[in-house]
Amino acid sequence: MSQPNSPGVHPTAIVSPEAVLGDDVRIGPYAIVEGPVIIGAGTVIGPYAHLIGPLTIGRNNQIGTGCVLGGAPQHLGYRGETTQIIIGDGNIFREHVTVHRALPQGTGHGSGVTRIGHRNLFMVGSHVAHDCTIGDECILANGALLAGHVTLADRVLISGNSAVHQFCRIGRLALLSGVSAVSQDIPPFWVMQRHNEVCGVNVIGMRRAGLSTADIQAVRHLFTLMYRQRLPLSVLLQQNTQLAETSPAVREVLEFIRTSQRGIPGAHRYRGSDEPPIETHRSAA
Repeated sequence: MSQPNSPGVHPTAIVSPEAVLGDDVRIGPYAIVEGPVIIGAGTVIGPYAHLIGPLTIGRNNQIGTGCVLGGAPQHLGYRGETTQIIIGDGNIFREHVTVHRALPQGTGHGSGVTRIGHRNLFMVGSHVAHDCTIGDECILANGALLAGHVTLADRVLISGNSAVHQFCRIGRLALLSGVSAVSQDIPPFWVMQRHNEVCGVNVIGMRRAGLSTADIQAVRHLFTLMYRQRLPLSVLLQQNTQLAETSPAVREVLEFIRTSQRGIPGAHRYRGSDEPPIETHRSAA
């Protein structure tokens, strides 16, 4: 274990005696490690970062300049209770990323833990609020914002300056386009834009993730039934049991829809390439 005065810790850094540093941890100039923080081997912490415990960080993470991990939840019900953040291995937090610890259990929907998985990329200025749960290999682009209690499955992409409303679930390999917002659950593989508008299936992402051609085609067929033929969800869930039996990807989508608490964008929210352009206000010439 590294010690606060080890060669890997810059002399201007402030490291709490409660901190536990794994082998080869490096802490840059003017960084602050406050309270009970566990940092896994090989993790690199950049200048001016502020880590606040209780906080557990896994192995080989990169924490950029000015990041704040472990700040108090931005919630009026929070009264200073002890909660925590747990972060896995191999994540990259670029400059000025913020991640807040959870609300305590018993306060609203507090879980006590904000949880981040493995190999995620958080680009400059992105934010993860209290009680969020993030899977593996997700990307939050510059300025992407997650409100409290958001759940991201694996390999979700939240594009730049986009926002996810509190309590939303985002399914595996879903994609939110730049400068967009969602306030409903987004099924696996869906591509979203603007505000709760559905524009297609993330075929490229599915291929890169190794899904079979049969699975991709089955999901596209399901999408067509939902958004182009406007089949009601109740009918869709009843009539596609056979398709779900042969396609794990379709089964994943249908199970996500069945268990959604906030609902998903309906067919009236479809804005695909074969749809007429949305009318926009134009000032008089």
